[in-house]
Amino acid sequence: MIARIWRGYTSHDNADKYENFLRTEFMPSVEKKKIPGYRRFQLLRKKESDEVAFTTIMWFDTLEQVKAFAGDDYERAVVHPVAEALLQRHDEFSQHFEVRHELNYP
Repeated sequence: MIARIWRGYTSHDNADKYENFLRTEFMPSVEKKKIPGYRRFQLLRKKESDEVAFTTIMWFDTLEQVKAFAGDDYERAVVHPVAEALLQRHDEFSQHFEVRHELNYP
């Protein structure tokens, strides 16, 4: 399992707009691609004094499936133009981690 992690930062005024874009447009557009091995999308949000930080975690079975989403230059961030307009700054590259162990509890 591969976790693709990326961070973006926006103003307090744009935070709800950005989250709404991710939930209603970006996430559904990824789901519609029906990429085999794409398992889930997690969205984290943290309010800071001068901005709001967002972290996205996308879960894929293999690195090849990450490439099916992001292309051959898979480490480069995939940032939609709407997101680009709402964000103050963002990671230029996503990080990819091999999930080595996971515990789930009921």
